[in-house]
Amino acid sequence: MTALTPGTWNLDATHTDVDFTVRHAGISKVRGTFNAVEGTLVVAEDATASNVNITIDANSIDTGQADRDGHIKGNDFFDTETHPNITFVSTEVRANGNEPQEFTLVGDLTIKGVTQRVELDAEFGGQTVDAFGMTRAGFEATGEISRKDFGITWNAPLQSAAGGVLVSDTVKIQIDASFVLPQEEGAGAEA
Repeated sequence: MTALTPGTWNLDATHTDVDFTVRHAGISKVRGTFNAVEGTLVVAEDATASNVNITIDANSIDTGQADRDGHIKGNDFFDTETHPNITFVSTEVRANGNEPQEFTLVGDLTIKGVTQRVELDAEFGGQTVDAFGMTRAGFEATGEISRKDFGITWNAPLQSAAGGVLVSDTVKIQIDASFVLPQEEGAGAEA
């Protein structure tokens, strides 16, 4: 992974998107996003020793349809009354020797009280100083998880000759994250 200023970076929720896609009825896709996310990135001198800790407010889910959002927040899916947060804590950063900007981010994802190890394909977008003097770093990460692995098994059978179910088990994840280095740590950092 390309060099990044060591220190503790704060997630900039305003410039971060945590999105997902799931197949619906086997013929289309439903997309959603989480509007409330916070976290930190601790960058070590050796980038592969760095770690990230993210907390997502599960109640902030937005699929563009209030009734569907209400169902997802309920017991059939996230049960946000009992499990209000989704968390990700990294456990390993594996460099990709061929592409210095690309790496694998491994960590523990907890949804609905169940923790599973996941791997995300990640890319470092770069580090810069913005127009307001803030040192920023950007990342993109993608991956797939199984709903069943987290105990989220609700579904409904399709009434077609081909069979099938309403909601796919596979959920695709897309994250575009921006982190900001606090001024005292980022002072003097080069773009």
